[in-house]
Amino acid sequence: MARGMTKSQVADHLSEKVGITKKVAAQFLEELASLAYKQAKNVFTLPGIGKLKLAHRKARMGRNPQTGAPIQIKAKTVVKFRVAKAAKDAILGKR
Repeated sequence: MARGMTKSQVADHLSEKVGITKKVAAQFLEELASLAYKQAKNVFTLPGIGKLKLAHRKARMGRNPQTGAPIQIKAKTVVKFRVAKAAKDAILGKR
């Protein structure tokens, strides 16, 4: 199974394609991630890739898989990422 690209590999690729230094490309990735973290509560969109947003899950009944006993799962806030249609089509191909 192939491994994903590391941060330095992504920065290297961007620096070659855009014609900037590796340091600037790495700084850009850091700032993009920082902005995404801050704006996730308002929905952060990367055009052509997807949306990062917060979602609230209600309290619900669950089950302990080991004993089968019912348990109460508390309400919580989670981070969700929704992949854009353009990204799905580019990766999976048109259906």
